[in-house]
Amino acid sequence: MPSASFLPPALGPAAVSRHPARRQTLLALAALGSMAPQARALSPQPTPGPLMKAGRYQAGQPVEGFLVSEKLDGVRARWDGQQLWTRSGRRIHAPAEFTVGWPSLALDGELWAGRGQFLRAVAAVREGAGSEAWAGLRLMVFDTPDPVRPFGGPDGRLALLQAALAAPRPPAPTGPTGLQALPQHPVSSTADLQSWLDEVVAAGGEGLMLHRTSNLYRSGRSNDLLKYKPFLDAEARVVQILPGKGQWQGLAGALLVQTTDGHRLRLGSGLSEAQRHEPPPVGSWVSFRYQGLHPGGMPRFASFVRVIPDIDL
Repeated sequence: MPSASFLPPALGPAAVSRHPARRQTLLALAALGSMAPQARALSPQPTPGPLMKAGRYQAGQPVEGFLVSEKLDGVRARWDGQQLWTRSGRRIHAPAEFTVGWPSLALDGELWAGRGQFLRAVAAVREGAGSEAWAGLRLMVFDTPDPVRPFGGPDGRLALLQAALAAPRPPAPTGPTGLQALPQHPVSSTADLQSWLDEVVAAGGEGLMLHRTSNLYRSGRSNDLLKYKPFLDAEARVVQILPGKGQWQGLAGALLVQTTDGHRLRLGSGLSEAQRHEPPPVGSWVSFRYQGLHPGGMPRFASFVRVIPDIDL
């Protein structure tokens, strides 16, 4: 079974904090939200063609014919051979030395700073080339948007991108460029997959991604690309801050949110004391975990996870 230790040393668990201070997280989010539009280093010009999106893996589903990698907690990004772009088609202004010698091959990946360092990746993208947050970031590449080749096999997309990334490149003036192929491994059974998931989550990771070797790259949702987490999660927009009672008198008691399906629910569980003092503002997007759905589609036992500062990236 692949081990969580495959992570590059500079970005491994020892180099990052699994649980950053909640107060620091709130301050970072506030700083991102308060940036003037002209200071944000994202060009509005969209690029054609959305990226391939993952479906959900159902526990017990056969794993034959899949390659598996860790699901990284970063910012999705595409390299078009010359520039970096966000998933929504906004240009990312990375430092020139970050992409020195990158191949002309289009690449699909995740700008990643390490486990628990999601906000650092967001800050780098929003602040642009001058941000100190770029130090230590890498584009962890997991695909190339080629519509003809299958993902696996000797002539597949994975082999193509691995060969492109392994080719000699001129060194950057400040050190190695931030580009790496994300390791992909087969698993022999659902038990093997579950064991690996438990290991990754215990080490601070989010989950796993399963990529069917025979699939062709296509935009939109695909059941040939699956994410596997130990919980269900979704996104919702904050529509109201509900006042607290008892020990939370005078603070935020819960967030009233609306899901993309139109359901409204309260998120009180999961909010830290700092977040009750400074709750996410109305209009912001948050993620929440839940345990299945009621017959009408309402999430059951929902709890707050975090603010999503990259919803528009």
